[in-house]
This record gives sequence, structure tokens and C-alpha cells, in this order.
Amino acid sequence: MKTNETIKIAILDMYDNWANEGMRCIKQIVSRFLDQEGNGGSFEVFNVRANNEIPDLDAFDIFISSGGPGSPLAAGTQWEKDYFDFIDALFAHNHQHTHKKYLFLICHSFQMVCRHLGLAEVSKRQSTSFGVMPIHRIGDGYAEQLFHGLPEPFYAVDSRDFQVTQVDEVRMRELGAQALCLEKERLHIPLERAVMAIRFSPEVFGTQFHPEADSRGMLRYYLMDDKRKWVIETHGEAKYFEMIDRLDDPDKIMLTEAVMIPTFLHHAAEKCKNAMNLVSASSN
Repeated sequence: MKTNETIKIAILDMYDNWANEGMRCIKQIVSRFLDQEGNGGSFEVFNVRANNEIPDLDAFDIFISSGGPGSPLAAGTQWEKDYFDFIDALFAHNHQHTHKKYLFLICHSFQMVCRHLGLAEVSKRQSTSFGVMPIHRIGDGYAEQLFHGLPEPFYAVDSRDFQVTQVDEVRMRELGAQALCLEKERLHIPLERAVMAIRFSPEVFGTQFHPEADSRGMLRYYLMDDKRKWVIETHGEAKYFEMIDRLDDPDKIMLTEAVMIPTFLHHAAEKCKNAMNLVSASSN
């Protein structure tokens, strides 16, 4: 078997069997990446919350942990304990081995890991953040490789009732983590802006928004009568038409979907292949 055919990706489904677009989008991006010339490998989905399925850390190279419904605050469930044990094991592995494991955290997963690692305050928002929103870089965000090719600000789907704020700078320095961007500016609202992405380590990255969202699928979804009615009744007609307009804009989430997770997969796969080649060379 060729080295470039051995990359194995695990998708951690955090949706608890809740109907969603996120898993379709993640699987679509991963499949597209693996099908590209020069790539290869396979992926497997683990239903973390509903079935308490956790991937074997040793069996996979790259992990993507999805968004999901409900509260990211302490639940005391067995799946939560097992999930955090997996997170701790991944960080420990990367400290101890040259063949690293790579992890991308999305929304609910991002919030949970921020809380688990003590990096910031995770709390309920006063109101739901929903729509296609501008994301603004700060500090190290201007040099972040996963943002290369995106404008300032860039746009992404935001859908959450909770938020990550009040970053603990001491704890961030202890872990070598970097806050990279903030949610949209709200000049007339005296509330702290949420942190929208963190580089936890060279191998672990997370966003509070949904970089996996694809414009065409999301547009089809929200043009459905029941979904259109729900958005208008919940968030207002103006928010609905703003979202539809931004979903159809090639410079907004279409661009974010094409850049962020594919770039993560590309860099992670290259690092994994290099590590595999070193192991192969040393054993010959």
C-alpha cells in the first residue's frame, strides 16, 4: 500500500441524532479531499453523544469534531467523560510522539474543549446568534495559515446559543494557545465580543462558527417552506433575506468552505505522510 493511501480520518458526530446540515457538509469536504489526486485514505463516523462512540486514537491520523445542539456546559454524562478523556489523550500523545494527531473542533466541540481546558468563560448568550456573520481577525489571526485566502473580515455561518468569552491569558500561554478572531463588531451593545477561533496547538484548531457550511446545500435547506417560516418567525424577515443573500455570495461562506477545513486537511495529511515516510525509512 502506498503511504498516501494510509491517511485515516475520524469524524466525531456531536449532533445526538438531531437533524442537521453540518454532518453532510463535513462528510462532503472530507470525501472531496480524499478523492483528490495525490490524496487517499478513508474516513469513519463516530456517534459520540447518542451511542457513546469514541474513536481509537491510535487508529486514526486526523479528527474532525462537529457542532451540535444543546448546552456545552457540564453534563456529567458518560459520553462527556469519555470525550474529554479522548481530548486529553490526544494532547498527551502529541507531547510524547513525533507522529502527531490532528484535530479540528467546530462550535459545540470548540466550546466544550475551551471549558475543559480552562481557556475561557463559556456561557449562555442573551440571544441566539444566527446567520451568515462577519468574522474579524485579531493578533495572531493575521498570520494563521487556515485563514490564508480569506478577506478581512471573512464570513461564516454562525448558529449558537452559547459563547466563549473572557479568555484566560495565563492559561492560554501555559498551553501555547492563541485567540485568532472575534465575532462581529457591535458598536452600540456594551457586551464583550465572543472569541470565534483558537489555535490550541500546532495540531489542534477550533472555531465557534461553522466553516463546513456549503452555500448551495444551505440555500436549498433554507428555501424550504418550513425552514423559511421557522427563521422568519424566530429571527425576523430581514435576518432571513440577509442570510439568503449572503449564502448566494461567492465571496462569503462559499469561500470560507473552500479554504478553511480543506487547508487544515491538506497540512495535516502532509505532516502525517512525512511522519510515515520517516518511520518507513528508519525501518528499512
